[in-house]
Amino acid sequence: MAIYPTFKNRLPTQVGFGLRPCHYSFIETERPNVPWFEVLTDNYLRQQGLDFYHLEKVCDAYAITLHGIGLSLGSTDLLNQDYLRQLKSLVQRTQPLMVSDHLCWTSFNKQYFHELLPLPYTEEAVHHLANRIRYVQDFLGQQIMVENVSTYLQFTHSTLKEWDFIQAVAEEADCLILLDINNIYVSAYNNNFEPQHYLTKLPATRIGQLHLAGFSDLGTHLLDTHSASIHPPVWSLFEEAIKHFGALPTIIEWDNKIPAFPRLQEEAQTAQKIMDMYA
Repeated sequence: MAIYPTFKNRLPTQVGFGLRPCHYSFIETERPNVPWFEVLTDNYLRQQGLDFYHLEKVCDAYAITLHGIGLSLGSTDLLNQDYLRQLKSLVQRTQPLMVSDHLCWTSFNKQYFHELLPLPYTEEAVHHLANRIRYVQDFLGQQIMVENVSTYLQFTHSTLKEWDFIQAVAEEADCLILLDINNIYVSAYNNNFEPQHYLTKLPATRIGQLHLAGFSDLGTHLLDTHSASIHPPVWSLFEEAIKHFGALPTIIEWDNKIPAFPRLQEEAQTAQKIMDMYA
């Protein structure tokens, strides 16, 4: 297995934003003070059209990371070589600080569902994911980050806790973890575990970045919709994470009912104040 230098220290320990098309105009005309943007990989793979035109303008002025859902790391399908080639070409053209995807599966029998579907937490799944992550890292020639997803059920044949599972995958694959704080809280609420315990079980050396977002409360469960302000318990959990891991690069995600960019900047200011408290 090739050994690649960690990219963990390439990202500034500041708060960035998920790049969304509705903000292109504001970003290009106002040039807000943003350390970097997280770009949704799958929207730009073809490297053409109006969206890619705007992405190139953003890349001229800002650093970026690439964040995807299309690797389908947990699937039993063979890794999609066309997708990997497009991803590598996009990486070479945009020069992101980091590349990330999710610990889940999004395809079966070559059909893509565009949903982050859960996995059982077993040793077999650890080895399966780690092998595929290593392949992706070898193909790209760099280390990647993998993100924990929100869960709404538990598999009866899981043999590991989620935090032990994620750590085992990261260690075996020698990759970094993109830790989504909102997803931890949503999963903890839905599956009845203590979110703070999750944080204490992960190694700080493997955490490369954090995500913050808003959920929807559907009464019987929480749904990770990225359609609202960050909720108070998620802010509290973020503070616990910063106290435990230290200041880390953090992204504000907002995908539905997206407000004007200054509203996202308010969320970022709150996150930065929390990080500065423990710097």
